[in-house]
Amino acid sequence: MDTQIRAYKFLLRPTTRQVQALGEMLRDHCSLYNGALQERRDAYRHVSRTSIKYGMQSAQLKDIRAFDPERQGRWSFSSQQATLRRLDKAFQAFFSRVKAGRTPGYPRFRGQNWFDTVEFPKDGDGVRWDSLPGHATRVRFQGVGHVKVNQHRPVVGRVKTVSVKREGRRWFVVLTAEQAKAEPLAPTGSVVGIDLGIANFLADSNGEFVANPRFGRENTEALAEAQRQLSAFPRVRRDKRTKKHRRAVEKVAALHGTVRRQRLDHAHRTALTLVRQHDLIAHEKLAISNMVRAPKPKPDPEQPGVFLPNGAAAKSGLNRSISDAGWGLFLQILASKAESAGRTIIAVDPRNTSRTCPECGHVCGENRTTQAKFHCVRCGHLAHADTVGAINVLRAGLVRCDANSA
Repeated sequence: MDTQIRAYKFLLRPTTRQVQALGEMLRDHCSLYNGALQERRDAYRHVSRTSIKYGMQSAQLKDIRAFDPERQGRWSFSSQQATLRRLDKAFQAFFSRVKAGRTPGYPRFRGQNWFDTVEFPKDGDGVRWDSLPGHATRVRFQGVGHVKVNQHRPVVGRVKTVSVKREGRRWFVVLTAEQAKAEPLAPTGSVVGIDLGIANFLADSNGEFVANPRFGRENTEALAEAQRQLSAFPRVRRDKRTKKHRRAVEKVAALHGTVRRQRLDHAHRTALTLVRQHDLIAHEKLAISNMVRAPKPKPDPEQPGVFLPNGAAAKSGLNRSISDAGWGLFLQILASKAESAGRTIIAVDPRNTSRTCPECGHVCGENRTTQAKFHCVRCGHLAHADTVGAINVLRAGLVRCDANSA
């Protein structure tokens, strides 16, 4: 029987003592991560150029736990191994980027503010999901106890891994469960192309539009005020912050969390609607990281040290709008839902999709007279520019689909 792995995320309701214990668990795992990273750095800087591997560091855990029973010895051995694997994966990614000729990005030390997750590789080893059956759902963490879970939907299948995650002042448990592969949705006989944008979140080839909610822009004033209040405090270590400073930090984090959850909910709802209604969905293959890149400075050839206007201010506004729309998140969710539903997703080259007339095929930059208006200079076809783009995306997607099936 085919199986799949599905993730579940639930809010935890820890007591005050459990919140303290969870924070200490993150602190000690962060210390273990940083210590292992320092050991690798020191070994490589030595004249012998020694490379430290995961197996070598994992073998030291028994002695580390015995030497520090009140901190490292409190927590699950398997979760500590998972933290060391996390560091090892960071180094593997670093070396793969070096080999590929990209910017390497050497693994960095983690501050307590930037280490928010501890993973338990196996349910029953240092953690137990649904630890008190018959009562309100609880998850038991070694060294913490039975923590109440706000389980808003059932978990289907066998729980494989469990992670605890901190987001601001909230705590979550993240599960992965192995379950039978879902049955594909019934065919609808419908295909669609979509064109992602700023004025509208997306336009489809049927002439329909999904409005852009602009969650980030809606919260701009509140975020700006919270950032101003935070900037009044000096940059100090977390344990040196006053109560007012901590509240200012938490307020900024809470606002960003609200925007993130709103954006995620919108992406899920939009993707689910598309997957339920269409058998094939074509979209543009967007290089979003390149689209939000800041423009390069323009040196003035006549005046050394002076730079010409390069449109950086306007580009930064566009970059914020692109980031606020969350195209990358949406496409990732769409691909995941389409795979589960047995739908087909095709990414096509976006070049000239909004400049090509769907009636006569004429390609010309003058066809798109404004951001929203398309008027073909050859045949006079008039339509919304985003709808034209979606139609051309669908046609290119169908061509690719036919070529792949041939």
